Amino acid sequence: MKLTSFGAAQEVTGSCHLIELDGVKVLFDCGLIQGRSKDELRNHDPFPFNPAELDAVVLSHAHIDHCGRLPILLDQGYTGKIYTHAATCDLVNILLKDSAYLNARDVEYRNKKRQRAGKKLLTPLYDQRDVETTLDRLQAVPYEESVRVAPGVSIRLFDAGHIIGSSMVEITLVQGDHTRVVVFSGDLGHRGSPILRDFSYLKKADLVLMESTYGNRLHRDWSETLTEVQDIASALSSVRGNILIPAFSVGRSQMILYTMARYFKEWDLDRWQIFLDSPMAIRASEVYLNHIALYDEEAAAFYKKNGPLLSMPNLKFSQTADESRAINKMASGAIVIAGSGMCTGGRIMHHLKHNLWRSDAHVIISGYQSPGGLGRKLVDGKSSVRIWGDQIKVRAKIHTIGGLSAHADQQGLMDWYDHFEGRPPALLVHGEEKAMKVLSGKMHDEFGARVRSAAPGKSTDLLALEKFGQ
Repeated sequence: MKLTSFGAAQEVTGSCHLIELDGVKVLFDCGLIQGRSKDELRNHDPFPFNPAELDAVVLSHAHIDHCGRLPILLDQGYTGKIYTHAATCDLVNILLKDSAYLNARDVEYRNKKRQRAGKKLLTPLYDQRDVETTLDRLQAVPYEESVRVAPGVSIRLFDAGHIIGSSMVEITLVQGDHTRVVVFSGDLGHRGSPILRDFSYLKKADLVLMESTYGNRLHRDWSETLTEVQDIASALSSVRGNILIPAFSVGRSQMILYTMARYFKEWDLDRWQIFLDSPMAIRASEVYLNHIALYDEEAAAFYKKNGPLLSMPNLKFSQTADESRAINKMASGAIVIAGSGMCTGGRIMHHLKHNLWRSDAHVIISGYQSPGGLGRKLVDGKSSVRIWGDQIKVRAKIHTIGGLSAHADQQGLMDWYDHFEGRPPALLVHGEEKAMKVLSGKMHDEFGARVRSAAPGKSTDLLALEKFGQ
C-alpha cells in the first residue's frame, strides 16, 4: 500500500499522485506542467506508470494544472471513470477545450522555430476530439458522499473553497486487516473570499497530502482588501476615461463582478458601461450561476434578494472579437474585465494598447504578476512598455489590489492541519521549495508534526507510517 507523487512534487504545477494496493491503482489529479518552456515540454513525455493499469481517477478541481493531462491519460490507455464534483465537470468542459486550442496554437508557433533549427517537430498534446472523449468519462460525485471507486478504495469529497466545485479528497484504503485514511487537500481556498464557502475541516487521517503554495506567506485580511477596493472606487467616482481590469477567467472574474454587483449603488457604477470581455470567463460565470447550492451565506442571501449573482443592468458580455474591438472605440465610460490575468496575452492586451497612453485611463491590477511580464512592468511603474512591437507610453493610472488570492495562506494551511487529531504525518506537495521548507519548519515547531516534501517518483509506504520522516 503506497503513495507516489509524479507531479507537483517540489514544484507548483502538474498535480499527479498515485495510490496502489493489492494491484489496484488509483490516480489523483492529472494536471499540465506549466512554467518555463523546458518544463512544459515534459508534458510530451510518457507517464512514469501505465495508464491502462489504472482502476480509477479522482480529480480535485478544474484548474488546468490539475486536469490538463487527462486527455493524454486516455490516449495512452486509461479506460475508466474520472470522479469529481458536478461543478468541476462543468468547468473541465470549458478549460480542457481552451487548453486544446491554446496547445495547438503553441505547438504551431514552436514548430516554426524547431523546423528552422532542424529539430524534431512536436505534435499537439491533444485535440478537441480527445477532450470530448475525456468529458464522457466524468462521473459527478456530491460532497460528503462515500463512493467506492475501486476494490479497497473509497472516497469522499469535501468543499475546498478554492474555486467552485473544488474538493479535498478523503481516501479510505482497505487491504486485508489494514485500513488507512489519506486526505488529499487539493488546493485550499482563501477563507472569507466572496461567493464560496470556506474550506471544510476534517479530523481523521493517517497521512495528509497537503498543498503548500503559500506556505511562506500571509495574505491581507479580506476586510482590508475590501477597504482598499472601496478607496479606489471612491477615487474613480469623478473620473471618466476607461477602467481596465485584467482578470483570470475562472474565479477572479466572478469575484470581481459579484463585488461590483454588491456595491453597485455605493460605487455609482450605473454611470459606466461594464464589459466582461472574455468568452471563457463568460462560460465560467454561467457555471457559477448554475451552482447556487455552493454559495456562502452572504452570496446566498444576495441571490435570494437580488436574483442572479453577477447581474447588473449595464453589464454586457462580449463574446465575439468584433464585440471586443467595438469597446476600443470608446474613449470614456467603459469598465473592461478581460483576460489574461497576468497580461501575458488575450483580449486585455488590445485594451491596454488602446488605453495605456491616455492620461484619464485607469488599470486595476487584481492579482499576482509574473516577473518580466507586462503586468509586472505596469506594477513596477515603467514609463513605457512594448506591446506587439509598439512602444506605448504609460500615462494611465495604475492601481494594485492585494489579498485576492484564491489559495490559503500559511495561517490558513496551519489552521486546516491543526484540526486533524493526533498530528498525522504530512507530505507537502504543490509548492516551490522555499514555501515548502518554511511551512514544514513552522508545522514542526508549532505542532511537532512529522513533515516532509514529496520527491518526484519517491513512494511513501502507507503501512509503515510510524517510520515517516525518519
